[in-house]
This record gives sequence, C-alpha cells and structure tokens, in this order.
Amino acid sequence: MITVKEMDKSCLEMYDTISMNVDVHSEYRIRTIDNGLGGFHFDEVEVEPYIKDLSVYEKAAEYEQNFDITNWRFYMAFDGEKLVGAMTVAGTTPDLNMLCGREDACVLWDIRVIDEYKHQGVGQKMLDAGIENAKADGYTQMIIESQNNNVTACNFYRKQGAVLSKIDMYAYYQEESCRDEVQFIWYLDLN
Repeated sequence: MITVKEMDKSCLEMYDTISMNVDVHSEYRIRTIDNGLGGFHFDEVEVEPYIKDLSVYEKAAEYEQNFDITNWRFYMAFDGEKLVGAMTVAGTTPDLNMLCGREDACVLWDIRVIDEYKHQGVGQKMLDAGIENAKADGYTQMIIESQNNNVTACNFYRKQGAVLSKIDMYAYYQEESCRDEVQFIWYLDLN
C-alpha cells in the first residue's frame, strides 16, 4: 500500500536517492504553421529508445543554495518502509522565474518515481496531495514544466486537466546535451 507523507527539508538528501529516469520511446515534434502565427502541429514520433536522467541537472539537497524554500512543500511516497517516489511543490518564491512574480500560483518543481513503481498510481497520489495542499495554501494555479521527449509526463499532465500554454523551442539552446529539446509549460487550474 502506497502512502504519501509531507516531509521537511531534512529529507532532501534521501529525496536525491530517487532517480529521475525518463524512458524515451517517442517525442513530440513541433511544426510551426506560418512561422507560428498559424499555430503549431504536434506529431508524436517514435525514436530510438533511451533513458534520460533528469536528476543530473539538479539536486534537491541544493535547493536552499539557490532559492528561499520557506514556501516549498516536499512529499515522499512509501511502499511500507520503502521510498518509491518524491515530489516538490514550490510556493511563492522571490526570483523563481517560472512564477513570473505571481503569488497566486505554485510550481510543480519536481516529481519522480523509482522505475519499478512507475505507472502504478504513485505519481497521482503525490500530485493529489500536492494539489490539496496548494489549494489550502490559497494557490489558484499550478505551473508545470516538461519537455517534448517526456511524452509520458505530457500525457499525465494533460489527463489532470493541465493546459499546454507555452512552447519554447529554444529554452535549452545554451545546453549542448539538450539543445534540441522543446520546453512545454502547462497551467493547471486548482479551483
């Protein structure tokens, strides 16, 4: 039986023991119509399968070095005593670019589930807990970032009712390893 517990920042080293592996089998390719003025067309295209480990880009134990995490909530999912998932929801935070200065929105900063527990509802249980607390904290929207090569996450957020509102084809252009990835920003209404 999976249980989700809200934790404090003392859990972040344990949090980092959970990998953020994304099994990539397909990706969304975006074609612009009339240079974007006519819209975008999304094609899901199969690719040579690979695993992308998103945990190489940041460590939860280092959050506090970069941000004021006073308004952040941390969740961990357990199967009995076994840690199987973790999630961070960032609340009002000065200088958190994704919030654009908003105090009525929070960010689903990170969600991860160990490989053998994926597609078993662990992420859903954590997200449900995060949404419930975000509402209680007075947030009206949750902002979520994903990439075009994380089709599973995109489908999960769409299933929650999130709306894809921003597409940035050059968000990662400065980073050689992910230059060709496209950033998707989703907005999930919490009311």
